[in-house]
Amino acid sequence: MVAAMVTTGTRERLVTTAQRLFASQGVGPTSPRQVLEASGVGQGSLYHHFPTKHDLAVAAVGATVEQALTAARRDLEGDGSGDPGGGVEALDRVVAYVTRPREALAGCKVGRLTSDQAVMDDDGLRDVVTAYFVRLLAAVTATLREAGLPADAARDRAHAAVAVVQGGYVLARATGDEDAMRAAVRGFVALLAPEARR
Repeated sequence: MVAAMVTTGTRERLVTTAQRLFASQGVGPTSPRQVLEASGVGQGSLYHHFPTKHDLAVAAVGATVEQALTAARRDLEGDGSGDPGGGVEALDRVVAYVTRPREALAGCKVGRLTSDQAVMDDDGLRDVVTAYFVRLLAAVTATLREAGLPADAARDRAHAAVAVVQGGYVLARATGDEDAMRAAVRGFVALLAPEARR
């Protein structure tokens, strides 16, 4: 039992370290040796859990995606009280998703992966990133459908919501101004529906 916990802790440390390094310098430039040194884990443990860099990248990118989806679903599904709500409440949950405080200047950890050539050239990694956006769009669309929007309108507004968040990161990083994201989000919320305005 103790060995299993140590093994799990070691694996998680490697994944967490890889996530951090991938976010700061990209998947392509990050070497297994850098992950090893930054994690403080022994070389044998790295290759026991992840025989190749690709295996480590899939695990780390997958963990980043799951964390991002969990945060989005927390916003979109509300407080878990069992009452799915409707109308204004559902729109408020979409507003909660787009207005959630974010480290705008850091960029989206998943969105930035789309600019990482090592990710986009690898079918397995690219599929993980694509699945994130597909699942996120489905969750936003479902919440907008709950608000009573027709399917086509819900799908279009879901794409706009996700694009505003992703574009907000880009504008903030390009201008060096965190308020660029907040301004983009405020503009979207004002257009979303009168009931959703803050």
